[in-house]
Amino acid sequence: MAGLRFKRILLKLSGEMLAGDQGFGIQPQAVDHLAGQIQTAHDLGAEVAVVIGGGNIFRGLSDEASGMERASADYMGMLATVLNALALQSRLENRGVHTRVMSAIEMMELAEPYIRRKAVRHLEKHRVVIFAAGTGNPYFSTDTAAALRAMEIHAEVILKGTKVDGIYDKDPVKHPDALKYEELSYFQVLEKELKVMDATAITLCMDNKLPVVVFSSEDDRNIHRLLTGETIGTLVH
Repeated sequence: MAGLRFKRILLKLSGEMLAGDQGFGIQPQAVDHLAGQIQTAHDLGAEVAVVIGGGNIFRGLSDEASGMERASADYMGMLATVLNALALQSRLENRGVHTRVMSAIEMMELAEPYIRRKAVRHLEKHRVVIFAAGTGNPYFSTDTAAALRAMEIHAEVILKGTKVDGIYDKDPVKHPDALKYEELSYFQVLEKELKVMDATAITLCMDNKLPVVVFSSEDDRNIHRLLTGETIGTLVH
């Protein structure tokens, strides 16, 4: 573990990344791609926790949820994150990586209930921990869940994997002239209304001085680069 830039990390992944090219649902190749990156961090000696969204299956604020009570829609989204967590756990264990899913909503047959001290103990035993079901409360995003869990387990950083290689002033897919930021303060992210994480999550990180690195998880080598000290993506601090 000596020489790593970060020893305990929380990796935040969007559910859409599990959908792969099909755009919805769970694509086995996409899950295996992400599992490989988590294994890389694990094999380097980092203690790895993961929070994954559920947007590939159901999103509480989506058009499909219109007309539903917000709380009910959010709970459906939380259950979607459990499906994703179980899929990721299966792929990691196929690779020989001991993994635990801990759910904020109790479902004993599928996952352990979230208990902070137990989560920390799993990490100390070099198990990957996947936090499912968000915070267990409606009206809070998985970004906020990631910030909350990172602070509870004393993670040194949130690594947010996306499809682009950092934070831009506008969507680089639609705008070729988009400007990439190398570093930003929390306040700049809030002031510029950059959609990297929601305002609640950024404010939590700011209040607790928890850095966030936004990077591309499309490149398998990026996790290794980040943990061994190379500067990539955008640092929010």
